[in-house]
Amino acid sequence: MSRREAIVLSAIAALSALAIALRFAASPDGLRWPVDDFEFDLRALRIACALTVGAALAISGVMLQALLRNPLAEPAVLGLTTGAGLGVVVSIFIAYSATGSILLYAPPALPALIGALGALAIVGALGQRRGLIDPVSLILVGVVLSLICGAGIVFVQHLLPDRGVAMATRWVTGSISDETPWRRIVAVAAATLVAGSLATTFSRALDAAALSDDEARSVGVPLGLVRAALFIGSGALTAGAVLIAGPIGFVGLVAPHAVRRLSGPRHRSLVPASALLGGALIVLADAGVRLIDLGAGRMPIGAITAILGGPAFLWLLRRERLQP
Repeated sequence: MSRREAIVLSAIAALSALAIALRFAASPDGLRWPVDDFEFDLRALRIACALTVGAALAISGVMLQALLRNPLAEPAVLGLTTGAGLGVVVSIFIAYSATGSILLYAPPALPALIGALGALAIVGALGQRRGLIDPVSLILVGVVLSLICGAGIVFVQHLLPDRGVAMATRWVTGSISDETPWRRIVAVAAATLVAGSLATTFSRALDAAALSDDEARSVGVPLGLVRAALFIGSGALTAGAVLIAGPIGFVGLVAPHAVRRLSGPRHRSLVPASALLGGALIVLADAGVRLIDLGAGRMPIGAITAILGGPAFLWLLRRERLQP
């Protein structure tokens, strides 16, 4: 790791620490440290959830950009988050139809994983032109697929009872819940840590895979194996993030791009720095949700990331099209 990469990584780690401290102090009454163990534990749960979701989405974004060789690839833009959300909502409906009860049902990870991988497979297949992945076509297919999956979520919502509608609402716009089980956060965090460690360990293979097929093969990179790992890894990380927070967009786009501009494209530093920055962004968004009261309840974090990340995506898209 170069000196510049080390400095950027250290700076982002410091930012993450500041974000965590701010979130511990954030409350509807302003900045105030927790007054009892219950309040401390609740804020710790939300911080752990936010860090896990942000890191998972950021690493997934890095993987997708290497897999598709497209700097605009991101779980939400390509429809992975809404695909995973649709898988969860459909599984909720199936469980309700089979048991007549929705109160005892906790969505498993498999439907989210199937939805995310299915969406990625569709986007990859339809986003090609003459056998090559076309960046603009890929984005268009992803946006349309995201709209279709979002409409599917709303449709299934209306087939559920009132309790089911309330439960399914979080799969439309992502948010951090006070009721997220610790065991689910730990499981997704462990998967994120393993995926991030493997991506960092095999960073040279990812560097080569992001180039042309001929260049990758010339240095002995097994492209088929690397692409399969990136395909499954990005889908699994997106599914895990959606499972504990619903669909949250643009983190997988903004974090990797910011790190690339600061320290360069090498995956050895890109993966851990993007994970830290993605986690910090979600923690800061959650702190903002607690500190800013608009008088209509707590704003979903997914809405904040969309408001901030949407313009960043349009700017990147314009820059990409202007390049020769």
